[in-house]
Amino acid sequence: MADHAAPDAITIWPVRGLPEFRPGDDLAAALAVAAPWLTDGDVVVITSKVLSKVEGRLVPVPTDPAARDARRRELVAAETERVLARRGQTLIVAGRLGIVQAAAGVDGSNVRRDELALLPLDPDASAARLRAELARRLGVEVAVVVTDTMGRAWRIGQTDVAIGSAGLAVLHDYTGTTDAAGNELLVTEVAVADELAAAADLVKGKLGGLPVAVVRGTAPRDDGSSASDLVRRLDEDLFWLGADEAIERGRREAVLLRRSTRDFADVAVDPVALRRAVGVALTAPAPHHSTPFRFGWVRAPGCRAALLDALAARWREHLEADGRPPEEVERRMRRGDLLRRAPELMLAFRTGADMHAYRDEARRLGERTMFTVAGGAAVQSLLVALAAEGLASCWVGSTIFAPDVVRRVLDLPADWQPLGAVAVGVPAEPLRPRSPREPGEGLVEW
Repeated sequence: MADHAAPDAITIWPVRGLPEFRPGDDLAAALAVAAPWLTDGDVVVITSKVLSKVEGRLVPVPTDPAARDARRRELVAAETERVLARRGQTLIVAGRLGIVQAAAGVDGSNVRRDELALLPLDPDASAARLRAELARRLGVEVAVVVTDTMGRAWRIGQTDVAIGSAGLAVLHDYTGTTDAAGNELLVTEVAVADELAAAADLVKGKLGGLPVAVVRGTAPRDDGSSASDLVRRLDEDLFWLGADEAIERGRREAVLLRRSTRDFADVAVDPVALRRAVGVALTAPAPHHSTPFRFGWVRAPGCRAALLDALAARWREHLEADGRPPEEVERRMRRGDLLRRAPELMLAFRTGADMHAYRDEARRLGERTMFTVAGGAAVQSLLVALAAEGLASCWVGSTIFAPDVVRRVLDLPADWQPLGAVAVGVPAEPLRPRSPREPGEGLVEW
């Protein structure tokens, strides 16, 4: 727009009398003949299909429906950069231009049955060329908008949007201005080029053979922008992962997000999220379809202090009994501060529930080992589930070395075997997935 005010009125004129375009035709010449009445400040809005035709973006295909559809799917794959969603035969993709739409813009409407149309290679450049040629032929300064039809997220129906433009500001930024009530507008940007595309489509339609319309009254201002500026950058896009890709990436990264974290933000842990993580961990596999593991949540400050004080005393006894130098003893003791600093403290246990009363010592030992392995799987499941909830964790094995202390302080049954403590909190920095390692010597094959 020429200023911050909307125009009093606009008019939209269809351009009639245009031929059926084919590759190599002179589009500007045809427009100059059909619309000699163009004047400075007009916006020429043209369907991209016309440019696809004159620029040779038509692809011959079989007329047999099945073979035509198979060729169409091949073309869609070739024009696709990323698949965002699919349902049946419908694909929503980001194409080579970065535009998100169905089928990468590959289209069979308004072309011959033995052809399919691809989008122009560079619609912005096409718009600039057409604008310059109209200026040369008619002596007028017009803007040009190239349109395509597409759906919109969370909305029913399709509308025309700008995929190419020249000679107008594609965005109007109201940030920092105030409305009639005196409220400051903070994040209001109007996609002017898209609004022009949609308005012109009310005149052009889809079935009447009118691929060009002229919008008059908007006083476009050329700021050097183009329709490619309307494509949101990936680093600003909250929804850059499509449905399938998000699910697949989530599967791949679920385990890789789990890492030992010792620094937590000063933010309370959501108890609902923590309970959800425990519920996931309880699905870990175990012998006899049992659940031979338990998780303890040490919530009361007094209880946590009593437990950690008792563990620290036992740990100091172990270190001194090993003959460790005093400075090493103190250094190792300081490592236990993590369990005191963590916003939440969880304990893991293997229980004797569902164990058989084998008379054979080897079988009893084997079953205890199986149950302990199952408990370890449950601990790992908890750590991964916490990461999936956006929570950081660190497993500390200190309780394993003082099972009697843990059972005494917490008044637990004799068959509860500690499997370590887990410090839980909101990460000080966002969790980042680690890179998987090459199997190398870690994988032995026979």
